[in-house]
Amino acid sequence: MASTRPKGAEAALTPSRGSERPGGKGFGAGALVRAPLARAFLLALALLAVLLLALLAGRYPKPGLIDPRLAFEDPVAKAIVFGSRLPRALGALLVGAALGGAGAAFQLVFSNPLVEPGFLGVSQGAAFGAALAMVSGARLGFGPAAAAFVGSLSALGASASLARRFRFGGPVLRLVLAGIAVSAFFSSGLAVVKYAADPLRELPDIAYWMLGGLSSMDWPRLAALAPPVALSLVLLWLLRWRIDVLSLDDETARSLGARPGFERALVLGAASLGVAAATASAGIIGWAGLVAPHAARSLVGPDARASVPASMLLGSAFVVACDALARTLLPGELPLGAVVAALGALLFARFLASGKARVER
Repeated sequence: MASTRPKGAEAALTPSRGSERPGGKGFGAGALVRAPLARAFLLALALLAVLLLALLAGRYPKPGLIDPRLAFEDPVAKAIVFGSRLPRALGALLVGAALGGAGAAFQLVFSNPLVEPGFLGVSQGAAFGAALAMVSGARLGFGPAAAAFVGSLSALGASASLARRFRFGGPVLRLVLAGIAVSAFFSSGLAVVKYAADPLRELPDIAYWMLGGLSSMDWPRLAALAPPVALSLVLLWLLRWRIDVLSLDDETARSLGARPGFERALVLGAASLGVAAATASAGIIGWAGLVAPHAARSLVGPDARASVPASMLLGSAFVVACDALARTLLPGELPLGAVVAALGALLFARFLASGKARVER
């Protein structure tokens, strides 16, 4: 079974298989919990619980959890829960699922567990597009989000086109090098746009958008976010059983009946579509797509048929929880990207220190 363990002298972090061994014999409750399907079901229940807590957490009528009965009896509470918190929580769910699923796909296809969803310049292209829209006068409405979506897909297309023109290394290495070059190009373009922005009006908007957040998420924006993310998740779900094969070298993949070039492009395109939509709606959210796949593989194993859906569920729960914390920890709302990065880094360090992952060569 393929895993994210790279070959040769490349160091990689791989989930410990020791956590997958049953603790005893028979078919007791412990064995059931260790089954991937049972764990996926528990992850889905945990996501629903986190979503419910996110709807109830806030400052009405006082800081803490709102009485669920008020959401149906009090008009103000009903407007807050169903008009503001619900679309925001669902937006966080979609953003987390897109980042988690894309992170799992990228890590498996590139056989590198340190890859994150913005690896091919998607995040940098989105940031450049949004910043350019703000400087050009499209600061309100869907202008920055639409420009970010176009910029992210442009970065993906540029990475794919540039990789085909390289004459060094294999297909995966060429794509990695192309992504590095495209990321650097859009990062430099973003620096130029920030330099040209009005420091009093436009530059603060650009900086706030790059920190990430869902404060502007409402039902129309959710309706714009849902279709591309849903398409991305469905494609990754349908292709998850091929992703393990694509993590092998091309000759081995062809011997197993795969078309590595076409199928790899399809998986990466589907993953990048979800990342582009998520970045356009919420700004740059790092770490969620890096941490969720590691946690998923430690729970359900390295098989992509289980780890990719589990990464989607864990990514959703993580971003929903972080968004709830971002708007409730302090009187003023914290940037979502900062909360996700802080908790993601702590979880990643804790994950490595716990012995559930090990460094191998």
